[in-house]
Amino acid sequence: MFVFLNQKGQALLIVVLVMVVALTVGLSVVSRSITNLKNTQQQVSSQQALSAAEAGVEQAIKNGTNVATSYISAQTSYQTSISTVSGMTSFLLNGNNQVTKDDAMYIWLAPYSTDPTKLFRDQDRWSGYLDLYWGDSTTACNNAALEIAVISGSRAAPLATRYVFDPCDNRRTSNNFYQPASVNESISNITLHYNTVDPSNPAQSIHITNGFLVRVVPLYADSYIGVLGTNDSTSPVLPPQGNIIVSTGTTNTNIVRKLNVFQGYPELPAELFPFMIFWP
Repeated sequence: MFVFLNQKGQALLIVVLVMVVALTVGLSVVSRSITNLKNTQQQVSSQQALSAAEAGVEQAIKNGTNVATSYISAQTSYQTSISTVSGMTSFLLNGNNQVTKDDAMYIWLAPYSTDPTKLFRDQDRWSGYLDLYWGDSTTACNNAALEIAVISGSRAAPLATRYVFDPCDNRRTSNNFYQPASVNESISNITLHYNTVDPSNPAQSIHITNGFLVRVVPLYADSYIGVLGTNDSTSPVLPPQGNIIVSTGTTNTNIVRKLNVFQGYPELPAELFPFMIFWP
């Protein structure tokens, strides 16, 4: 019979190892449960903050005024501020957001009014050089093409002048659009690589005489679209283009969500122009 010496304490060591493993597994499970619970609580708070911010946007549109602090409940509140896109030498359409492919944005050359007798008055016609910038990708064919309709003339006899530009050589072979100029222009911290030119004189910008309205549509892709309306000393500053509403929702756990919404004027003054005028 064999007798193994110095075997005392092995059972205790095995028990300790089993306890360490069990404790590690238990702590891991508890830690994961706490993390999941915390994430769930944060998601709920984030949704509450977002709902509060959305409520702030709705109230700002309804009342047209800033809101310092307004409580929806004991847990959530919102603050809103409204700023007018006006008096600028340059700005991005759609409140600094990308314009969705095939959606139209409007550049008001004459001041907007809810009174039809004051809308598009002949004395408010705008004349000057208008530059549109777009294309934040350095790869030409990743950028949108632009379709532009300029409404000018008089209320009694408005004219629609159409321009189409495409930076992509491959697409231009089939669509016959104009080639834009290559630039590097920073507008609202977005660098844009193309701008519109006068097709009859590519060395200069599009000149508008007695203009009322410009309709811009990005084709093929979404796009940031910048506007520069004071290209020379004779071009007046463009009138107001709409409002930017910034609404911040906050919860009592300090979760913050912010919304930036552009509130433009009605897309089409239907009382003056039929939609078909934009499609010569």
